[in-house]
Amino acid sequence: MKDVDSFTAVDAAHNNTEAVLLNFEVKKDSDVPPYSQLRRAIIALRAEGTLVAGDRLPPMRSLAQSLGLAVNTVAKAYKELEAAGAIETRGRAGSFITALDSTGAKIQALTTRYVAGMRKLGIDDEEILLVCKHRLGLTDPDER
Repeated sequence: MKDVDSFTAVDAAHNNTEAVLLNFEVKKDSDVPPYSQLRRAIIALRAEGTLVAGDRLPPMRSLAQSLGLAVNTVAKAYKELEAAGAIETRGRAGSFITALDSTGAKIQALTTRYVAGMRKLGIDDEEILLVCKHRLGLTDPDER
């Protein structure tokens, strides 16, 4: 992860009652906003298995304080992670890592709806793929 100096998660027991310990350093000189650096790091730790389903993330206020960030910055990262299905918030109990399968299912559902919507507009599959590649920054918008 080029936008993150260091990020580790430590929770030997994975007992879900205590928040995992996150050591994260925001790169102040990065073009990537701090909330996005945090979001990307949590997603990477989840993907590599360092954070597992049920692990409790630190409360927003305590994480913000330890990182020297505004609470709203951490809240934005958590909100985007929840929208992506990577975490779930259980009220006062806190925010928890979700199983990878739930994100995969959401990805499949969103992709299916997107493709169906584009087809309803009369766009063929080749054009849909070109649009996606462009939006991902993989092609020039004028490339055909």
